[in-house]
Amino acid sequence: MHYKIRFSKPIMGLAMLISIWTVYFTRLFLQLDIIYQLLIGLTAFVLGVLVLHFLAILFFRVLRTFNRNLDNLPIEMVVGGTTGLMVGIIMAVLSSFPLSLLGKIGAYLTMVFFILTVYLGVKIGLRKAQDVYNLFPFHFKLEENSLGKDEQPKVLDTSAIIDGRIYDVCISHFLQGPLVVPHFVIEELQHIADSSDNIRRNKGRRGLDLLTKMQKHPDIKIAIIDVNEPSIMEEKEVDNRLIRLCKNLNASIITNDYNLNKVAELQGITVLNINELTNAVKVIVYPGETMHITIIKEGKEAGQGIGYLEDGTMVVVEEAQKEIGKDLEVLVTSVFQTAAGRMIFTRKVREDTQTSVSQMLNMTEVNVYG
Repeated sequence: MHYKIRFSKPIMGLAMLISIWTVYFTRLFLQLDIIYQLLIGLTAFVLGVLVLHFLAILFFRVLRTFNRNLDNLPIEMVVGGTTGLMVGIIMAVLSSFPLSLLGKIGAYLTMVFFILTVYLGVKIGLRKAQDVYNLFPFHFKLEENSLGKDEQPKVLDTSAIIDGRIYDVCISHFLQGPLVVPHFVIEELQHIADSSDNIRRNKGRRGLDLLTKMQKHPDIKIAIIDVNEPSIMEEKEVDNRLIRLCKNLNASIITNDYNLNKVAELQGITVLNINELTNAVKVIVYPGETMHITIIKEGKEAGQGIGYLEDGTMVVVEEAQKEIGKDLEVLVTSVFQTAAGRMIFTRKVREDTQTSVSQMLNMTEVNVYG
């Protein structure tokens, strides 16, 4: 496996400047031949390119992490932190004049007091973000604005977010009412995204990207809420918190988790399972109908060929083991619903037609000579 290392033009330009300045300062302090100066310049250029390339990768990685965390930051935290920062700066400015009267030591005290007041302002603003946010006249109340009076909210589970199909369901306008994502679900997604396992990490990042995509879509009503009620947060398991939240909001839950599905139903909560929705909208066929199917592989029984419909339903074709890769017209003989899904059993129409023609010829012979 070969890897191509690409360096951008700004990195090459900065490395060239580093090389030129290195040679310049070397000539000021050392009397070296031109060959050694060229070697020093080339070495500085190569090291500059490598170091700047590594720093650029590190910078963009930190920037992506910062942007992802910023997208998931609640608005009340932003308002609270900004308000605390402004209050801290105002306090530091007001105290700078009396401290400056103390002379040289006053300058150092002003700097220390400035850092301390700004830190305390931001810290208190973040800790009391919800209280600070409620002081503003434009603050957003979930119960009044986001959920609506006549629409039942729907709480999104982590499994439904990672699955990804909820986005297509939302833009198809089959879901009515706003979607609610509690902050502890986002924390669970972040924990999955930071996992050492590559598969879990990709799932977590895909879920976070999906939430950002849904927030930006104009036709999707989604609210990310910060739950602070002790009756909910005292639960250690995320599933139990979701059930408590659904009861408090009188909301339904969207999930693909089998265990959460059953527990929520026992608690009297309406469950919207995307897997059940997928099974409900599959194409319905009846014995005696014909369809076209492409044979993909051999079946378990001798002579069987296997194909699939667009929704993933398995189609078993009799006497089609040697027809792999061909598109056949088949006749449905029976349909079976199993725990793993639906299976359709068929046979080739051509053979069925030939059999019926031969049966008619045999019947004609019996009628003539009988």
